[in-house]
Amino acid sequence: MIDASILSADTVVALGYMLALGVSLAVILAIANRFLFVYEDPRIDEVDSALPHANCGACGEAGCRIFAEKLIAGEVKPGQCTVNAPANNVAIAEFLGVDLGDQEKRVARLACAGGNHVAHSRAVYSGLHSCRGAAMVGGGGKTCTWGCLGMADCADVCEFGAISMDKNGLPVVDADKCTACGDCVDVCPKKLFELHPVSHQLWVACKNLHHGEEAEAECEVACNACERCVNDSPEGLITIRDNLATIDYSKNSLASKVSIQRCPTGAIVWLSKQGNIVKGHKAKPVIRKQALPVSRA
Repeated sequence: MIDASILSADTVVALGYMLALGVSLAVILAIANRFLFVYEDPRIDEVDSALPHANCGACGEAGCRIFAEKLIAGEVKPGQCTVNAPANNVAIAEFLGVDLGDQEKRVARLACAGGNHVAHSRAVYSGLHSCRGAAMVGGGGKTCTWGCLGMADCADVCEFGAISMDKNGLPVVDADKCTACGDCVDVCPKKLFELHPVSHQLWVACKNLHHGEEAEAECEVACNACERCVNDSPEGLITIRDNLATIDYSKNSLASKVSIQRCPTGAIVWLSKQGNIVKGHKAKPVIRKQALPVSRA
């Protein structure tokens, strides 16, 4: 039979140990809280709540929370968020007592105009409906190995609905919806997308590196390296590199529609700030509406 007095003493000792342990842990936590406490400005939450929470990267930061923290620190300006409602950016600037600031809107641009009605195909791809999948099988079915494969990986990955596919299998970017998040840039296996300020209106819609008739045999709207755009532009604005017209955007202030006028294929274009495409008056018109047949030669 267990002695009740012994049990009572053991219980008291155990409770004493537990109490001592609890007090010790409380003291340790209090000390840790004092020395490890990280102050967070309460204004961060207020600013963060006024941001769009798209976490798109258009401001140049990894997410809205980080952008809010840098706003409080004075490292960025509210206007750098080009996705947010203008009224919200103004409210943030007034709340923080800082200048609104601004940042030129950037959009995704596609360096290809070779839809299936102008670009030839050498094979029919059958497999996973994905540009990345098709690119792994001989580079895809297009004769132009640099061209868009048209399987909408870019449209699928765009969380903002800014990319749609036209009837000829080419991506179309809605400049108003584009946040310049860069997802389309990352997903395209042909590296056809680039992010550009809307002021970069002179654009080469091609990446074909073949020359002359060889390039045009693959795609009717390919750059054929004829150099007309180079000759019609201010010195250094456009050069031919690896048989492809290349624009030096450090000289963008010199750009004008003059550069596109004599392009025979319409490979170099002028883009409105809404993304509308203007071709030069010498560009051969594209009349065909249907897809070209597959050439197995």
